[in-house]
Formats: sequence, C-alpha cells, structure tokens
Amino acid sequence: MNKYESVIIVKPNLSKVELEKVTLGIENKINVLAKLTNKEDIGVRKLAYEIHKNKEGHYLLYQFEINNENKDAAIGEIERFYRITDEIIKYIIVKI
Repeated sequence: MNKYESVIIVKPNLSKVELEKVTLGIENKINVLAKLTNKEDIGVRKLAYEIHKNKEGHYLLYQFEINNENKDAAIGEIERFYRITDEIIKYIIVKI
C-alpha cells in the first residue's frame, strides 16, 4: 500500500451546502479508488498569490492509501475529478 496526501483549495465563497457537496464528492471518489485514512478541514486561509481572482481559499486535506497494482490509474482518475470540479481552484497529490 502506497500512502498519499492531497491538499485541495476550493473557492472561499461557497455556501455550507455547496462545500458539503464538494467534500462528499471528493470523499466518494477517493473511497472508490483508494482507502481514505484521514481527512481534515483546515478552513479559509489567505493565498500567497491570487488564483482565478480569489485572494483566499478553503483548504481541505485528505490522506489515503492505494494498492500498488493500480496506483497510476487511481491517481490519474482522482486528478481528473479534481480538474473537472469547478469549485476546486488548486490541488496537489504527493506520496508520503
């Protein structure tokens, strides 16, 4: 099992319902492809530089494990989901 960590920045002006919808979508996608081990809602923070006219972002942190045999396909599918979700303005996945 390979361990990964994903930090996601979503738009700061989302309502509570919209934020819950985004987080549930992320968690469902990760659970389908991997085993979610930890999640943390860091909250709204000031960005170091402006991204898509946003000066703040809502940070989410996810840690998950992926089996060795399908890790590349799973990471690719998770990143594809991040790219097509309009509420996500920036993301990164790193192996820990």
